[in-house]
Amino acid sequence: MQEQCTEQYPMRPISWLTKIPWRHFIIPKIPLKDLPAMIALSLAGALVAGLYGILHDQITFTISSEYFTHFKFYQFRYADFGFPERVLTAEIGFLATWWVGFFGVWFLSRRLLPGQPRNRAFKQILVGFVVMGLAAIISGVIGYAYGLAYGPQADYSRWTLMLNRLQIEQPWAFVRVAYIHNASYLGGIVGLAGALLFIRPYRLSHCEVPGKHQRHGDRC
Repeated sequence: MQEQCTEQYPMRPISWLTKIPWRHFIIPKIPLKDLPAMIALSLAGALVAGLYGILHDQITFTISSEYFTHFKFYQFRYADFGFPERVLTAEIGFLATWWVGFFGVWFLSRRLLPGQPRNRAFKQILVGFVVMGLAAIISGVIGYAYGLAYGPQADYSRWTLMLNRLQIEQPWAFVRVAYIHNASYLGGIVGLAGALLFIRPYRLSHCEVPGKHQRHGDRC
């Protein structure tokens, strides 16, 4: 009986799922004329994000040097060329953030550059990048405030394994910087998602395309 019902009423996919252009998400189509601008903008975003990372890590190094000397220096040991700690910290700041700016601007450019005037697209991409940066900064401040609220006598049992393994002598400062870094990444992702969602490309209507309405005989 169940087989007969299945034959008479075959299962149909959910309509809204079939309307989503999944192949465009998996293999996006990028106009070749837009590719140089997208790459240039993404490289500029990587440079700005890297410089932000340098400043960011110089500040957090001041809060907790152990976060870097006992933790980050080991993670980025391939970048250690024997320079002073502050220089290595700057290297780490750049290496840890350049890719966020690159891919953030890449996705913004992918959405906003094709099919609309360049000046408008550049302004929208800049706004999206600023939103992404502000979200990272605000989230980092919130992370710092959250760690600050714990206080030096708080219960850090959740961090015991890591603190003991890294031989951290000032856990409060270490945890504050950890919250800052994690919150900053999260804020950047949320900011990028918000920019991609709310900043929409402006598409030219057929009346705004020179000669198009004449060809189709439309009245504008």
